Amino acid sequence: MAKVIVVADDLTGANATGVLLKKNGFDTFTVLDAASGSDPALSGCDCLVVPTESRAIDPREAYDRVKAALTATRNDGVALYAKRIDSTLRGNLGSETDAFLDLLGPEYTAVCVPCFPSSGRVLVGGYLLVNGIPLQKTEVAKDPKNPITTSSAKQLYLSQSKYPLETIHLDDIAKGAQSLAARMKAAVDGGARILVCDSVAMEDMETIVDALVTAGLKFIPVDPGVFTAVSAKKILPKTRTVGAGKVLMVVGSVNGVARTQVKELLAGLEVGHVLLDVAEVLESEERRKAEVARVTQALLDRAGDYEYLAVIGSGIDPEKQLPFGPYLEKYRCTVEELSCMIGDAFAEAAVEILRRGRDFRAIYSTGGDITAAINRKMGTVGLRLLDEVVPLAGYGELIGGEFSGLRFISKGGMVGDEKAMVTCARYLREKI
Repeated sequence: MAKVIVVADDLTGANATGVLLKKNGFDTFTVLDAASGSDPALSGCDCLVVPTESRAIDPREAYDRVKAALTATRNDGVALYAKRIDSTLRGNLGSETDAFLDLLGPEYTAVCVPCFPSSGRVLVGGYLLVNGIPLQKTEVAKDPKNPITTSSAKQLYLSQSKYPLETIHLDDIAKGAQSLAARMKAAVDGGARILVCDSVAMEDMETIVDALVTAGLKFIPVDPGVFTAVSAKKILPKTRTVGAGKVLMVVGSVNGVARTQVKELLAGLEVGHVLLDVAEVLESEERRKAEVARVTQALLDRAGDYEYLAVIGSGIDPEKQLPFGPYLEKYRCTVEELSCMIGDAFAEAAVEILRRGRDFRAIYSTGGDITAAINRKMGTVGLRLLDEVVPLAGYGELIGGEFSGLRFISKGGMVGDEKAMVTCARYLREKI
């Protein structure tokens, strides 16, 4: 019996959300008729997705279709109900959310997170941006069936829903799950039935779910699919089946090529990743040790849910890149020596993760300094070279040392097209 029920406003959206759930390890089916959800052939599925083809119809009829779909699929075993909406907020956003709230009852809160990072959809200050452009200024706004006159998700809800709402902004999310939980609980206790949340990245959505769980709120994800997938993964972690062979990825390069490749990696694959704060590494020996320990534990905490795990340097974000000048003066050292300090921190984290983690069968590293530091830390004697994955990216296995036989790919930080990192990661998974 399905533990997740998703009602989508069209078939393509239903399938798109279903694919995201499938990538998280859930057995997922889309049914064209809600009544088919009780078919014995579907009894073993984790997630059931039902399209209502209601985006461009009258709001009242859309309400009725959604309510009927929910009525047909509702059962006591469902752990998560979700409403799939268009990634550009077209359609009957309000009436379809109202149908969920009316049927499921006052203990439920609708949480709208219209964020799809890999498609350039983010909500900032309550305004939806599509590839950095306000929604109302895009071609989507001119849709003849579903025109959009505002970029504000709040205004769209206020014009379509009967329920009170409150907005949650990035500043609220940045304070962490505990603080956000208190903020959300206060909003719901104050009468809000709908929370419209900013989000620009997967990490924001994970924080939102953590906060909702901490606050003990029953919630309905209302989104284009990513937030629903994150919610299902958090709420039903034991249903996921992850292959035994895991790939550890260590990315220390901070140039524009690496930045683009990391963006493609996180958009193209399910990667459990943690940022290593280089500023902490360079602040003091005590802070460096604490940061390495934090990164190691944070990644190990995610290891059960992913086949790809990554430690990524904070400098991948241009706003967090550090000028070396003050540190060169502080430590009275050369640029090379400073780079070694950073590389050693990455290496310590990588080796500790491999020691304590389960099922790691391969390691990918970007940047010559990082790769050298990791192999020194491992005590590697040599590298058996077996193939070239992309130009200037070698594949092989480690010889000698603590992790002899571990498969690897090392790639220069400036090497390859935007898909090179994804190509290397997939190659390693296939080989192991």
